[in-house]
Amino acid sequence: MKRTKYTYRFLYMLTTLLFLGSCQLGKHYTRPKLDLPETLDSMSVDTVSIGDYPWEQLYTDTTLQGLIRKTLSYNKDMLIAAARVKELAAMKRIDYANMFPAVGAKVYAEKEAENYGGNHYKSDYEIDAKASVSWELDLWGNLRWARDKSLAEFMGSVENQRALRMSLVAQVAQAYFELVALDNELSIVQKTVDARRESLHLARVRYEGGLTSETAFRQAQVELARTATLVPDLERKISLKENEIAFLSGEYPHHIKRSVLPEDVMLSASLPVGLPSALLERRPDIRQAEQAVIAANAAVGVAFTNLFPRITLTATYGSESAALSDVLKSPYHLLSANILQPIFAMGKNRAMLKAKKAACEQAAYAYEKAVLNAFKDAYNAIAEFNKIKEIYETRLRLEQASKSTLDLAQLQYLNGVIGYMDLLDAQRGYLDAQIGLSNAVRDKQISMVNLYKALGGGWQE
Repeated sequence: MKRTKYTYRFLYMLTTLLFLGSCQLGKHYTRPKLDLPETLDSMSVDTVSIGDYPWEQLYTDTTLQGLIRKTLSYNKDMLIAAARVKELAAMKRIDYANMFPAVGAKVYAEKEAENYGGNHYKSDYEIDAKASVSWELDLWGNLRWARDKSLAEFMGSVENQRALRMSLVAQVAQAYFELVALDNELSIVQKTVDARRESLHLARVRYEGGLTSETAFRQAQVELARTATLVPDLERKISLKENEIAFLSGEYPHHIKRSVLPEDVMLSASLPVGLPSALLERRPDIRQAEQAVIAANAAVGVAFTNLFPRITLTATYGSESAALSDVLKSPYHLLSANILQPIFAMGKNRAMLKAKKAACEQAAYAYEKAVLNAFKDAYNAIAEFNKIKEIYETRLRLEQASKSTLDLAQLQYLNGVIGYMDLLDAQRGYLDAQIGLSNAVRDKQISMVNLYKALGGGWQE
């Protein structure tokens, strides 16, 4: 009867503690207040954004698509990020398991022999078989804060993986377009070198025929040599760009297959960019920064609840006997409660709480900075996209005018109307105009890459 009375008291105490355990002391996370702009682009207020499009829909070059897929599969940073996600998933599981009772078992056998004086040999046996349950009561929410912290860190690693994926898609696309543009520039320079050789031959004939001075002939030699020096420099840049793409795709340096630079890249007059509030949810780097704030806030909760007592209940049941045959006849049980509360620690726990609050404040500022940086990227990309078409059209007109000027200058030079220096100026102008137009086509492609990345595109599965 007395045993039943004590059992009821223990169960009542346990129920009370479990009820108190529903508390989670501390300040729960709320997103920092942000005064967002009303729109990203004055020309668009649509909720749709190209950031929602799959990257395959934006980059239609099949060679580029293959490079991006290879990069997302074999890039070392992507593999590191994936392993980090696995690590934090396991750590999250540990903090979750700490909230539940831990069950253990123990089987123990011992033989002890004594022989005092040499004539009093005594043998002592002990055999134990016990099961134990240990449970830390989460009275103030300490374990739940630890669980929330590990969950936020895990989610942050997932967002980091997504942000890396978004960045790699943009890096590979930009490097690829730059490589194709370098090929085109090299082709322009090589054709110009051939034209310079013809000009040198013509200058030699005219010089030897007494039609021009030696200065014009020597200047033709200088111009050929100057243009020829551009070839190895461009070949060097092409090799470096190929090595960069190979590194991104997780491979050793090798030749990268690519297509030919198009004469023009057709872009829409405007592309949907979505609403500012949607940018917070679409860009994984912003979500990663927010998860860091959540984790820091949970760390504050852990530090705060460490100021309160921690109670651990332990229950052990089993049997112990000096003879194996009597083990089942010798029941044994133990119920205990352990209360841990620092009495004097020179303010260590309160100092830890202040430190975690300061760390949470830093994380909040880092989140706000990430939001500002995202909007800066978006506005820069939109401005670049809106102006790149105009830049291309002006450079196209310049290239066409330079070609007409060169054709006229060559005709006038052959007829002796102008000198060689005037022809040289026309040749230089046409070369610069060709390269400028090639770069304008490249910049149109890269402006799309930057806008797509700035709006959070490229990471969706």
